[in-house]
Amino acid sequence: MNSNIRVIRTLAQELRRASLNEKVQDNIAMQYILEQARSHKETSEVLCKAQMELKNLADTYLCYLTSQRKYKEIKTQYTGKGERSIKETADLVGFKLPHDPK
Repeated sequence: MNSNIRVIRTLAQELRRASLNEKVQDNIAMQYILEQARSHKETSEVLCKAQMELKNLADTYLCYLTSQRKYKEIKTQYTGKGERSIKETADLVGFKLPHDPK
């Protein structure tokens, strides 16, 4: 059960990062996740569902949310801003320009 709680907490953190100004408790996705966790708590063995179904589903949601956040970060970092100077382009890819003594 500890691994399930850990995954749910990590999901809450990702949802908190994804939502800008609403509380996680008011988030519909978080309410759904908690509802599913409560329903799987008692019925996972009784209904012959896969033993780790909740954890696998939560891991899938977590992977999706994390990937979406990283995608947005990468997209904002590398989005074209029109013409860039040579120095900005070199900094973007990690190169250093040779210094011109004048």
